[in-house]
Amino acid sequence: MFKKGMRILLAAAAIAPLLASSAWAAGMMTIIVNDPSNPYWLTEGNVAKATAEKLGYTASVNAHKGDTNTESNLIDTAITNKSVAIILDPANADGSVGAVKKAVAAGIPVILVNAEINQEGLAKAQLVSNNAQGAALGAQQWVEAIGDKGNYAELFGAPSDNNAATRSNGYETVLSQYSDLKKVAKEVANWDRTQGHNKMQSMLQANPDIVGVISGNDEMALGAIAALKEAGKLANVKVGGFDGSPDAVAAIKAGELQYTVLQPVAVFSEEAVKQADNLIKTGNTGAKSEKQLFDCLLITKDNIDKYTGPFVLAQ
Repeated sequence: MFKKGMRILLAAAAIAPLLASSAWAAGMMTIIVNDPSNPYWLTEGNVAKATAEKLGYTASVNAHKGDTNTESNLIDTAITNKSVAIILDPANADGSVGAVKKAVAAGIPVILVNAEINQEGLAKAQLVSNNAQGAALGAQQWVEAIGDKGNYAELFGAPSDNNAATRSNGYETVLSQYSDLKKVAKEVANWDRTQGHNKMQSMLQANPDIVGVISGNDEMALGAIAALKEAGKLANVKVGGFDGSPDAVAAIKAGELQYTVLQPVAVFSEEAVKQADNLIKTGNTGAKSEKQLFDCLLITKDNIDKYTGPFVLAQ
């Protein structure tokens, strides 16, 4: 009886460490976003982390704030921590290629979200908004708001992000069809509200007769709105945004912003983690292609009540 009891105790002692470590068996998933002070990237990180933890992983969220050196250091940390996968919103279409290569060389799969890199075959997947489709939606709504003639200005995002050019080109494709609409100013404001405010001030001083501002994202649009309010011009200048942020939705409700184009960041951030999980478990993401586009949605005063949470519009 004593020997039998001892065998049970010894067996239990052998199993205990395995049970204690089972909660960590899925491993660490590293999530790297741009800048969580922007609600878009905050949501991206929060959704990815929550999804990873729901699937049984531990997860960390870090930010590179558009700096490729910081991004590279965060990739090094992920390698040191033996991450099982990296979910990355790349800092730079060209400049982030090296960081992705480094992770891949270390045997860690990388899933890109929100922004692309200019090389295929490195990341296991690149999940982004359909920016061309979203820009066309926004530009058509913007023309509906301001009419088909007048001088206007554009706020352009970060040149290092392909999304900035894709949106700008999408706007141009639509707006160039209206010969009486003249783009008299275009400024880079790097997705930033303060820069959007300052660039709007300078554009307004040089072009006091503009009738509209079309912006590459909501933060720059909200900065422009602040500058227009200070100048007493907002009643005569229509502003359009892009992202679908809570602050933009509040501005639409207040009658200050005409519309925003919602990027489904909550959808593709969750999907990116699920694809990483599939890859870890089966060797395949389950997606048909590396590059995957997610259609954008238009938010106006007419459907604003369907906005159910940050970057979520009920269908």
